[in-house]
Amino acid sequence: MPHIFEVSELTRAVGDVLESQFPFIWVKGQVGNVTRPRSGHIYFSLRDANSQLSVVWFKRNQRCFKCGEVDPLTGEVYEEGFQPQLEEGQEVVCAGRLNVYAARGQYQLVAELVQEQGLGQLHLEFERLKAMLAEKGYFDAERKRALPYHPQRVAVVTAPTGAAVRDFLRIADERGWGCEIRIYPSLVQGDAAPAQIAAALRQVASDGWAELVAVIRGGGSLEDLWAFNTEAVADAIFQSPVPVLSGVGHEVDTSLADFVADARAATPTHAAQMLWPERDALMQDIDALEGRLVQRACERLVQFERQLQHTEKAVSWLSPRRRLNALLERFSDSLRALERNVGTLVDRSSQRLSRCEQRMSDSFGPRELSDRERRFEAAVQGLERSAGLILDKKMQELAFSQDRLESRDPLKPLERGYGLITVDATGRFLRSVDEVQEGEQLSLTVRDGELAAQVTAKRRR
Repeated sequence: MPHIFEVSELTRAVGDVLESQFPFIWVKGQVGNVTRPRSGHIYFSLRDANSQLSVVWFKRNQRCFKCGEVDPLTGEVYEEGFQPQLEEGQEVVCAGRLNVYAARGQYQLVAELVQEQGLGQLHLEFERLKAMLAEKGYFDAERKRALPYHPQRVAVVTAPTGAAVRDFLRIADERGWGCEIRIYPSLVQGDAAPAQIAAALRQVASDGWAELVAVIRGGGSLEDLWAFNTEAVADAIFQSPVPVLSGVGHEVDTSLADFVADARAATPTHAAQMLWPERDALMQDIDALEGRLVQRACERLVQFERQLQHTEKAVSWLSPRRRLNALLERFSDSLRALERNVGTLVDRSSQRLSRCEQRMSDSFGPRELSDRERRFEAAVQGLERSAGLILDKKMQELAFSQDRLESRDPLKPLERGYGLITVDATGRFLRSVDEVQEGEQLSLTVRDGELAAQVTAKRRR
């Protein structure tokens, strides 16, 4: 029976084989995906046009050499201080051993030496051109135009025999509802490629036929894609009066043509997908539109039917015959109402007349006269009684007032032996000895006359 490995067992076995077969190796490549955690270790990848390798550079292996020191691994004498500062796109040479990182089942290079080779000339040139074009405004978002929806006339600048144009045409044939595509052949790699690409773009503008121009090429290394990183191609794209879609390289590749173009696709296939919608989706949209159209048509028919019914009712209401019938009906109703009202008026008038006769009889008949006479006599008697009572009461009040008036008569006390003394000089009644002086003349009024007197002395009690 064959041996069945556990995952960790197989991983250890693979690691043993790698470490035994590659105890120490040298690898060169371009740095990417640099990560520097707090531990001080450095994780990055080495890559070329087709592959990439994970690298871990532990902190204990990161060495800094001073001027004149010799690298014990390479024997190199450093003329100045060296401590690599890894950057994206940097070309380096790494020395170390291979092992397997068991947690992920992934083989990696454990670097003991990372020697800087400097940034590649193409990479430096790329950054220089990128900075220059950005300063000239080639990358400004304000100048970029929107791509037309489902363009009917598309110009394609590419190599006519490459896989990129076949993929583009295949996707275009599967999507949308049909369009015209013209291929403007051009080299897409090599020294002659930039001039041909720029000429093809100018020819598209000169023809004035296309709604959009797509510049496409398959993936490759930085050197392979360099034609799309030239100033000539960037100028042609910038000056194109037709919107430009760039579909150069794979998804991870980025060229200056991508930055200058009005829109960028990750791949040539993606470029076709951006231009034309899926045919199944279009069919679904057509079905949805058809359903909405039928629904709206049904709604409109129902609405028109209601309007027709309302119009028929309105016309019937405005018909002269209906109007005449309505007037005759109103006349008949008014006549019947008049007859009812006349009868009612006669009945009410008769009732009012009977009530008036009854009131007249009640008001002026013999019985009413006798009743009124009795009421008159009773009123006279009541009046006499009331007058007597009032007179008696008034006599009593008069006698009482007379008694009170007599009690207040100042001459009344004279009958009981009192007298009134007035001072001749002032004519006022004398009430105190302080009101007169010796020698003053006084007048004394008694019951039956007046006496004259003079003050000869004053004595106070």
